Amino acid sequence: MSDVVVEVVEPSSAAARAAVAAYLRELDEIFATGFDPEQAAQDELEFTGDRGLFLVGRSGVEVVGCGALRWLEPGVAEIKRMWVNRDWRGRGVAQRLLTRLETEAARHGRPVVRLDTNAELTAAIAMYRRSGYREVPRYNDNPYAQHWFEKHVH
Repeated sequence: MSDVVVEVVEPSSAAARAAVAAYLRELDEIFATGFDPEQAAQDELEFTGDRGLFLVGRSGVEVVGCGALRWLEPGVAEIKRMWVNRDWRGRGVAQRLLTRLETEAARHGRPVVRLDTNAELTAAIAMYRRSGYREVPRYNDNPYAQHWFEKHVH
């Protein structure tokens, strides 16, 4: 795990694009309904500048995970595109990405972090709960989400 570096990158970078493509392929395989890649069509605009940020985790040149933040409203950020390469799961990469996303949200004046997820992503749901996220009512219209979470970060 110590060789994994987590950094903020432009969502248009090759590393971010590779991570998102792998994430979308995996969702399409996992979800019973498949996953429409158009859901990520605006990523390069949503997760940059005054709208949010994008993180990539790498081991050397290999992209092993990603995550993004989108600024929803004053004081609130939303986690999106949280993904870890299957070969790297169980090594703490997801927790490291999640912690960095929370740190970045707080650093950008967003002490409330929200996220949504699909019921089929049971490992992710368990990690969010272990990390202090509490389930909240639906806050968006994501057609793939069945769970919505929120956490206050410092």
